[in-house]
Amino acid sequence: MAEIARKTKRYPTDLTDEEWERIRALLPKAPRRGRKPRTDMREVMNAIRYMTRSGGGWRMLPKEFGLWQTIYWWFRRFVRRLLFRTIHDVALMIDRERCGREASPTAGVLDSQTIKAPQAETRGYDANKKIVGRKRHIAVDTDGRLRGRPPTV
Repeated sequence: MAEIARKTKRYPTDLTDEEWERIRALLPKAPRRGRKPRTDMREVMNAIRYMTRSGGGWRMLPKEFGLWQTIYWWFRRFVRRLLFRTIHDVALMIDRERCGREASPTAGVLDSQTIKAPQAETRGYDANKKIVGRKRHIAVDTDGRLRGRPPTV
């Protein structure tokens, strides 16, 4: 029965088998000593993807994913290890190679956007647009794929 449930996707955010095979290699390995982890890493990743897409609170996580405290603990661990940045960078390189380009871009574009934020503590004034708010900057390659955010000053 569990095998049948694994083949069917419960939520649109669930990982496909192909996505899981690519991500599994990037996840931390189980320790050789001590108690074996009982948490299914695929379910953890499905839960994190669900939370990212739905934007709900951790305590509102559906019960099928397990305890929200466990999922949140793994999420914090992945953030500390920069796992999501690594997944993004690997996916970007695979996509670039699929399009017939080099894995690492040689050129990029920096862009900025002004967001209205009149009540923000730190804000500026965009004289061109006459907007009080904050500026955010982003770097993309020549095809428009996200490269990262430059450090804010």
